Amino acid sequence: MSPWLVRLRRSRRTPARAAGQGLVEFAAILPVFMLILLGTLEFGFAFNHHLTLQYATREGARAGAAMADGTITDSACGGTQLTSTNVDPLIVATVQRVLQSPGSMVDMARISDIQIYRITNGGSTTGEKNIWIYRPGTTSPGDSLNPVIPCQSPSQRLDFYQQSATWPASARTYGPTPDSIGVSITYTYQFRSALGGILLFFGGNGLSSLTMTDRTVMAIEPTS
Repeated sequence: MSPWLVRLRRSRRTPARAAGQGLVEFAAILPVFMLILLGTLEFGFAFNHHLTLQYATREGARAGAAMADGTITDSACGGTQLTSTNVDPLIVATVQRVLQSPGSMVDMARISDIQIYRITNGGSTTGEKNIWIYRPGTTSPGDSLNPVIPCQSPSQRLDFYQQSATWPASARTYGPTPDSIGVSITYTYQFRSALGGILLFFGGNGLSSLTMTDRTVMAIEPTS
């Protein structure tokens, strides 16, 4: 065979081989690129959820710090006298308002609990805390009614009920050496993009969700 025919055959085969090689490389890189893209998208969703939780705990702790033990007059109830029984429902109502605000992506049903707890003047926890559980509606077998949001007109019940209470508002101290009040939210974030399905396929149920916890602590310093 003449040399020019050999060169002609090689020149015809080279583009096909190059195209095949490019296709193989693209197929190898595509999954990695998609994982990076989906991971970035999922991080954005998760970050949005966490910012909402962070804002909710901050507003709840601020409300609790201002109301103290409920013996002060505060704007939380339109300037009327608070009581110790109003304090925690108002804290939870503040948290709930943020979580349900327009633009919030938080799925309320995935909130494990809201906790209101005591931090001593020395900065240590005491184990005294009040736990609120999400339950829309008013009643459940064996439970009392969800409390009415104080000072709300028309009256409206919270979407949470108090499961346990070991730190009543009447026991909260303020003044020169005040306690601090902590508000925390535990939330199960469910992956929203296809990344959750991919991780679920390879790793089981635990990889399709993420537990988030945010907390804020503020010194109890009521305004008069």
